[in-house]
Amino acid sequence: MCGIAGIYHFDRAPAEYGVKAMTARMVARGPDAEGLWSGEGVVLGHRRLAILDLDARSNQPMVSSCGRYVIVFNGEIYNFRALRRDLEADGATFRTTSDTEVLLALYARDGERMLPKLRGMFAFAIWDTTARELFLARDPYGIKPLYYAQTPQGFIFASQVKALLASGWVSQELEPAGLAGFYLWGSVPEPWTLYRDVFALPAGHWLKARAGVMAAPVCWHDIRAHWQGASSPSPQPSPANGSGSQPLPERVREAMRDSVRAHLVADVPVSVFLSGGIDSGTVAGLAAELGAQVEGITIGFEEFAGRHDDETPVAQAIAAHYGLRHHVRHVTRAEFEQDLPRILDAMDQPSVDGVNTWFASKAAAERGYKVVLSGVGGDELFCGYPSFRQIPRMAALGRAVAAIPGVRSLLSAPCAWLARYRSQPKFTAIPEWMDSLEGGYFLRRSLFLPAELPALMGEEPAREGLERLGGTPPGMTPAQARDGAAAVGLLESVHYLRNQLLRDSDWASMGHSLELRTPLVDAKVLEALGLWVTGFAGGAGKAMLARSPAKPLPDAVINRPKTGFGLPMAAWLAQAADQSAWSPLPLLAAPGTPWARRWARLMIAKNGR
Repeated sequence: MCGIAGIYHFDRAPAEYGVKAMTARMVARGPDAEGLWSGEGVVLGHRRLAILDLDARSNQPMVSSCGRYVIVFNGEIYNFRALRRDLEADGATFRTTSDTEVLLALYARDGERMLPKLRGMFAFAIWDTTARELFLARDPYGIKPLYYAQTPQGFIFASQVKALLASGWVSQELEPAGLAGFYLWGSVPEPWTLYRDVFALPAGHWLKARAGVMAAPVCWHDIRAHWQGASSPSPQPSPANGSGSQPLPERVREAMRDSVRAHLVADVPVSVFLSGGIDSGTVAGLAAELGAQVEGITIGFEEFAGRHDDETPVAQAIAAHYGLRHHVRHVTRAEFEQDLPRILDAMDQPSVDGVNTWFASKAAAERGYKVVLSGVGGDELFCGYPSFRQIPRMAALGRAVAAIPGVRSLLSAPCAWLARYRSQPKFTAIPEWMDSLEGGYFLRRSLFLPAELPALMGEEPAREGLERLGGTPPGMTPAQARDGAAAVGLLESVHYLRNQLLRDSDWASMGHSLELRTPLVDAKVLEALGLWVTGFAGGAGKAMLARSPAKPLPDAVINRPKTGFGLPMAAWLAQAADQSAWSPLPLLAAPGTPWARRWARLMIAKNGR
């Protein structure tokens, strides 16, 4: 895991200064080495966290053996050894054992056609010294970030928005769509950022730049297709001979075992985030089954002691079940307040989440680890959230109710009263959004409502932000999936998982120079299981996942009510000495206000907005 940066079509001297400023802003992403390469009109920079081939020969920027191509790469290519064998059969030779050199050689042979062959998480840039062309690409799920800006002087890119700002060539003018999107969703929806000139390269896209000017990004893999195509029935053995289609539980076991095996590839020790849930427990169990000497890392809080929210006893039981070493790290409010400046500095874009991953990553780094496996993404694929049941039902009921003439007006007053009585402002939007699956999803996942934005960011910025975001509800496009469960899986994956969970996983882990890997967020797993996602509804998917290790998770874990990976944030914010970020605003000062709303306001205040 690393940090990459580059400038194209600048004068060399100031460009080198700008790239050095960007890599200096990303020291935590790569403390093991720093590199700079300058060519005619282009400068590339890199910070390295050495995971594969720890020798300095694998430092970047890396030049191809033919001398034509130069790469800066952030991520891991898990199938690089198989790709290397294929390249060697074509006559390629290698001087390192890294995945970076394989990636470079594959591009030299296949160009952008190489992207579907890659299994991993990645964001990289390759400079072609002959064609004088810059090529950027990002993995299908968007696990690894990549941002760019087209400036009057040329094209600039980096792994972090804050690194781009550090170059001195990017305007800090506010992007209303990014700010509005953050307030609506609790994270900034890509391709927007908080800054008008800075954009995320969308997940599963590539782009090229010539003469310092970028062309439009091109989609090479849209994960939405796996929920939109025709579904397949649950595969079962043929009654005639017991063979035929592979049973779905076995298909899940095979896909997950293969993914965990791939994600264990490393030249350094590997740990695993271990909560009391099915997702991380399954990853830990499969890793143990494969012979990996992983250690479980769990964080606990004194506020949760003796309550269902306390996951440490269950995590300890899972570690004992699989014979894993286990480390519990307790976090206090005092430590949270002490770490808050570092958290805000590491948080590349504002988020109402990620603090939990910050402390788990801190615990892993304190144990000396550079790699950790995470169970993030299991709920999105295996239909683990209550939303998979609730939202399709709500949408069907909402459509029936909305068909009654005048019912929306009749519901407005009681919904407004309920919003005040329950301290849940989103109840006021039920009449507007109740009759669509997308509307139901927005009501469930949104943080603020469009009507509340003027009080948070001003009348004109709110209007412009909503206009630029587009969509109904704002920032969304129709799911257009094969059924209700598939539609929710699509929405959870391209909104909540992509814009919040994965982005938070990146900044929070890299803030501690830790590479976080996601065996449950893998395009090959989605390809293997996507057609059968409907068969995961109603709890069946999580049960199959839990039983995918040869030694399944205990029934007590499988049947345990879901808690999530939480922190006592409500209590911590209520006791905060400085509440000036939200106290002047009536919609945030009322007793019972959801803590995430106050946290969101604090994130913007600390970002100078």
